[in-house]
Amino acid sequence: MSKKSTIQFTVDLDENNVPEKIQWDATDKPEDQSPETKSISLSIWDSLDKNTLRIDLWTKDMPVHEMKRFYIDCIGGLAQSVLQATGDEKMASEMKDLCEKLVKHVSQQDPPTRA
Repeated sequence: MSKKSTIQFTVDLDENNVPEKIQWDATDKPEDQSPETKSISLSIWDSLDKNTLRIDLWTKDMPVHEMKRFYIDCIGGLAQSVLQATGDEKMASEMKDLCEKLVKHVSQQDPPTRA
């Protein structure tokens, strides 16, 4: 018998359809994991059309510096996934190098201010 897992996202929108709050739940989510997030990035491979369907959402109160860090982390995670899924060390290495360049770029910008 195969196991099934469900992942669910709930997005509260303002009057202009801009996300104000994003919550998620999963049947296999650890108990101590927070159900609220500021951003999601979901990619789905369409094998018929051979392209990627994407959903990228972030709340209007997500700081820009955190959004940049989020996308750097996404690229780093994809690098690890590429290595595990395909064994392509060159592709994974290039993606990791890009992450290092982007971390330097972001760290050279004005530091985030705290409210």
